[in-house]
Amino acid sequence: MNVRQMWAAKLAGGAMPAPKALPARAAGAGRQTGFTLQRPPFHGRVLGIDPSLRGTGLALIEFAPTRQPVLLRCQTLKIPASRPMSYALGEIHRAVAKFLADFDVRHVALEQTIFVQNFQTAQILGAARGAAISAAALGEKEVFEYAPLRVKQAVVGAGRASKEQMARTVMAMLGHGRPLALDEADAAGVALCHAFTWRA
Repeated sequence: MNVRQMWAAKLAGGAMPAPKALPARAAGAGRQTGFTLQRPPFHGRVLGIDPSLRGTGLALIEFAPTRQPVLLRCQTLKIPASRPMSYALGEIHRAVAKFLADFDVRHVALEQTIFVQNFQTAQILGAARGAAISAAALGEKEVFEYAPLRVKQAVVGAGRASKEQMARTVMAMLGHGRPLALDEADAAGVALCHAFTWRA
């Protein structure tokens, strides 16, 4: 049973299944080589970012081994089309920096740019990502990037899941009362993907 299935079982009211016991020889081998045979659950706060020039999604999630993830803050950064690109990039940088200043964030996780045929669109998305990454770098935070397909597989279990499916699954995992905006749900999904799949 993978991490996503374990969380689904827990959220459905069941207990998290205990890991299977290893044979004595395998357990002994792990001690002799110094490797841990079971990955401990992620502990700490992750800022998930779904970068976009006019609608960047941000979601800060706290993870602890004894309870389900908690959404601490989320935001969709709406930049009017009338404002120049330089203004939008500055606002993205400022918003990320504020999250990092207000909370003790362990890691920053971003969604990678998907393949786009339009060169100008790719250039704009790259600039938005750069503004977010530079804020994280100046805040001395580790940055991790995940492809959209990997995020959907880790959170929903299906790489072709829709944005609406992602939002519903994220809200169920977080036990969140109000509907999340799609960009915020995507950002939260990146943070969840990071916590579920990260290796120390």
